[in-house]
Amino acid sequence: MSGENTRSQQVDADAVKAFLLRLQNSICDRLASIDGRQTFHEDAWQRESGGSGITRVISDGAVFEKGGVNFSHVFGDSLPPAASASRPEMAGRSFQAMGVSLVIHPDNPFVPTSHANFRFFIAEKEGEAPVWWFGGGYDLTPYYGNVEDCQHWHRVAKAACDAHGEHLYPRFKKECDEYFYLPHRQETRGIGGLFFDDFNEMPFEQSFAMVQQLADSYVEAYAPVVEARKNTPFTEQHKQFQRYRRGRYVEFNLVYDRGTLFGLQSGLGRVESILMSLPPEVRWVYDWHPEPDSEEARLYTDFLGARDWI
Repeated sequence: MSGENTRSQQVDADAVKAFLLRLQNSICDRLASIDGRQTFHEDAWQRESGGSGITRVISDGAVFEKGGVNFSHVFGDSLPPAASASRPEMAGRSFQAMGVSLVIHPDNPFVPTSHANFRFFIAEKEGEAPVWWFGGGYDLTPYYGNVEDCQHWHRVAKAACDAHGEHLYPRFKKECDEYFYLPHRQETRGIGGLFFDDFNEMPFEQSFAMVQQLADSYVEAYAPVVEARKNTPFTEQHKQFQRYRRGRYVEFNLVYDRGTLFGLQSGLGRVESILMSLPPEVRWVYDWHPEPDSEEARLYTDFLGARDWI
């Protein structure tokens, strides 16, 4: 999508902000109730050149080894050159960028890591139509795959999309499979989900309604998976494999993730909040390969890679 939207309509950035704050609260409340031991520590911050955010982090919980659910809202009179260089139509426009981004790293290797992000951007100039779009989605990264979990995850995602058009799930799923891919490993990061960016092809109210439904569906997709696997017995071998596979997560986030790179390079992001997504313990092992026909090997043969889970 070009990101340019000239339809005559009311774009309500305040309503988007209010929804994102509610979303952060609802996700933190649900996950904290699942953990049962720890709650989310809140760190509110201000951006000197315009904006603020709320970072919420859970650590050393009964279920979640580390997790963060971030809200941010930044604004300014003009975009930095790094952001407008490829989009000359943005020059001279004031802007707002807001979103909720989260990554949850469970302790139990049989519980997948999950990621979600929902964001809104608007650039305005007096006398001209605003330029706006939504982006976001969610994806699941198992260490020990479970077919039922993958099917549930994708069924919830499809149902949320189908309410706004049956063409959306296949498209957003494909974009997710293509985006969360590590070319140097020739691997997908996990089993995918939904991903969309620069989305404004429907009028604002319809686009916003779609984003709200997709965002609310994240915790409904993830919570049952966590509940089903959180008490699965595991060994130190399972934990070591989890730490090894977390290395792929780090590689993707630091090498390919557009949000991470934009936040670090543009100066619009807050470093602590951006790097919150990294797992607490990771290991890299030189030229490691799983034993054939092992539980670890099944992750590669039966789960990684784009496939139809429904």
